[in-house]
Amino acid sequence: MKQVYLDNAATTPMAESVVTEMMTRMTNTFGNASSTHAFGRAAREVLDDSRHTIAASINAPDDDIIFTSGGTEGDNTAIMQTAYARQKLGKHIITTAVEHQAILKPLAFLEKQGFEVTYLPVDEHGDISLADFKAALRPDTILVSIMMGNNEVGSHMPIHEIGEILKDHQAWFHTDAVQAYGLLDIDVERDHIDMLSTSAHKINGPKFIGFLYKRNGINFPSLIKGGEQEDKRRAGTENVPAIAGFATAVKELTSEEKAHRQAKYHDFKAYIVAQLTANGVDFEVNGQLGENNLQHVLNLWIKGISTYTLQTNLDLGGVAVSGGSACTAGSLEPSHVLIAMFGEDSPRINESIRLSFGRYTTKEDLDQFVTVLTKTVNRLLKK
Repeated sequence: MKQVYLDNAATTPMAESVVTEMMTRMTNTFGNASSTHAFGRAAREVLDDSRHTIAASINAPDDDIIFTSGGTEGDNTAIMQTAYARQKLGKHIITTAVEHQAILKPLAFLEKQGFEVTYLPVDEHGDISLADFKAALRPDTILVSIMMGNNEVGSHMPIHEIGEILKDHQAWFHTDAVQAYGLLDIDVERDHIDMLSTSAHKINGPKFIGFLYKRNGINFPSLIKGGEQEDKRRAGTENVPAIAGFATAVKELTSEEKAHRQAKYHDFKAYIVAQLTANGVDFEVNGQLGENNLQHVLNLWIKGISTYTLQTNLDLGGVAVSGGSACTAGSLEPSHVLIAMFGEDSPRINESIRLSFGRYTTKEDLDQFVTVLTKTVNRLLKK
């Protein structure tokens, strides 16, 4: 039985070119990039070249890129350090009700310390209202953190419009771009973004490496204390092989490749919807199928069957899907994203699965998913 992987929003397999680059660097460029001898200088050159490649991918200066352990560290750094550094200017923060836990949990921690957080609601498509955002913005707002694209339903937030509103406001603007980076064309200057978090393992790069873009002039102390790496902004010896692997993954995601993937994944969504409809499966899409959304994520309400049962039966049929964010996969709590969209009494929150496509997803993979899901539905609902 073929094993089909449809959980790329959780993580992606590393590309062969990334593995090759990392092996080369681990073997030949093992020096500490902070050392001044030849081995250190060789590592520093790889580090600098990689930083340049990654900075260019979001139209940022090289010096504004800080390498981190991934999206969670980037999100926590942006939120916690901004709050502490700017609390004399105000203690109000704006976010959304559908953010990743790497945003929501540090904000909950700050609320216990006296900060006030406004959680913007979303509609049944997972979208926020700009009118709600404008109404929430106050003179004492010091930070706005709104994700670029949602990891569970794929809704694409109005980042450019928010940036335009904030460009003359004191609030710093952070976006969690972990799901969007590699699929959307991102320009931090065009969109007036002050801070942006990513993670390499979402784009066929290595795990435990990412970056935080921090605009020049956005100043706060390093979250991690220790050495003076990353220009004193993030202590710890740089993981040069992983950073080089990250840069290799980024090089392969040209604007043309991003557009190609979005179009390919859009067609995948349409195909699955058409096939499930033809097979008589009673389902609805959570979110929208429109071209403005992240096309690699498809969240489905399969009516009458629990998420756990669906996942288990699909896994037995060789198909890996998710019930939501991988970071809460071990929790018994229902999806906070679906609750925000449909309410806590909706059957959708306990009867939905998330598919997410990637670089190596094929039409044959989709056919196996449709076949296994249809058989599962017919057997359990005795059609």
